[in-house]
Amino acid sequence: MRPLYSIGIYLASFAIKLLALFNTKLKQGVDGRNETFRRLEAVINPKDKTFWFHCASLGEYEQGLPVFEKLVKNHPNYKVVLSFFSPSGFEIRKNSKIADIVVYLPLDTKANAKKFLNIVNPDYTIFVKYEIWPNFLYELKKRNHKAILISAIFRESQSFFKWYGEFMKKALFAFNHIFTQNEDSKKLLESINYHDVSVSGDTRFDRVSNQLRIDNSIDFITDFKGDKLCIVFGSTWPDDDKLYLDYINQLDYENVKIIIAPHNVKSSYIESLKSQIKAKTICFSELFDKKNLSEFNVFILDTIGYLSRIYSYADIVYVGGAAGTTGLHNILEPAVFGIPIIIGKNHHKFPEAKTLIQLGGVTSVSSSAKFNSKLSSLIIDSSLRKHEGSINKDYIEKNKGAVIQILEFIRI
Repeated sequence: MRPLYSIGIYLASFAIKLLALFNTKLKQGVDGRNETFRRLEAVINPKDKTFWFHCASLGEYEQGLPVFEKLVKNHPNYKVVLSFFSPSGFEIRKNSKIADIVVYLPLDTKANAKKFLNIVNPDYTIFVKYEIWPNFLYELKKRNHKAILISAIFRESQSFFKWYGEFMKKALFAFNHIFTQNEDSKKLLESINYHDVSVSGDTRFDRVSNQLRIDNSIDFITDFKGDKLCIVFGSTWPDDDKLYLDYINQLDYENVKIIIAPHNVKSSYIESLKSQIKAKTICFSELFDKKNLSEFNVFILDTIGYLSRIYSYADIVYVGGAAGTTGLHNILEPAVFGIPIIIGKNHHKFPEAKTLIQLGGVTSVSSSAKFNSKLSSLIIDSSLRKHEGSINKDYIEKNKGAVIQILEFIRI
């Protein structure tokens, strides 16, 4: 099976290089991977003590960051190699302060795995959530390197738990320990006789809790909101727009402000979105020549890096991604501020959404009519907003602590 897998990787590499001729994002990954070994050799010395942190993309980076930060603080003499698979993670965090070098993970061939580990020679490796690259993991195990997987979550449908998944299953045994988000994932691992497993919960709870310890104020948002009720639409996609646009075009803005933070901030999409909004609207990119932000009803955040702080201004939040099939974005970021949350209908792969829907802090809507009804109720009823928001805040508080458990396991 391993030879077939490796052949598949080589074929995938050829296909990606071909497609990269027509796709900017793929080209970023191809070009970045071509530079990985050269850049590593320029920074990592054979005598260095090193941590290797690997994340698929930005979301997994944010998930692992509380653990990464503590390890870096506790072991300042270690160099840190941070790798990403996705361009969206690498491009946004290529200057991460926690790392000495940020690189693309080379494609998972035996030769790449050997060369990467020859250079990095990590004293400790941490993968996040569900990044399972067999050739890298087999090579780690062969060299007796310490490696753990954190915030892992597994589903019965995955190949690890199928009769045909023996090759992928064995890769899991390269980890000295796996910390899962929930008991179901632990039981699935135990069903394949992997027993070095603990339920630590999701490190994202610790990550978002840290948001409460920093200054979340943003001058231009303070000026825009004033003393009015603020509704934030975070990480939205076109399918989400279909749910809410009619409503906000009929809204009485006497006591309400709207902030929209789309996932796609390309100018063509932003212009299209703005053209569909009838209320007086301003974009972040237009701030330089605007003096009185309070006169605007809708603010479109056509940039990145502000959303987690903007949630602190919200009275009601809609989190995007679940109206279509792109995947629900992080609902824990607004939940930590004690805010009621509305999401779309396609949330079933997100256990935190399922739990908070059951508890009553999050509402899933499947149509514009249901969205309109729920949002109207929250706008009118301040006690309802407070009740649902407190459910979300309490949920975050009760689920903190994964970082402490993981750090207690790591002995260096």
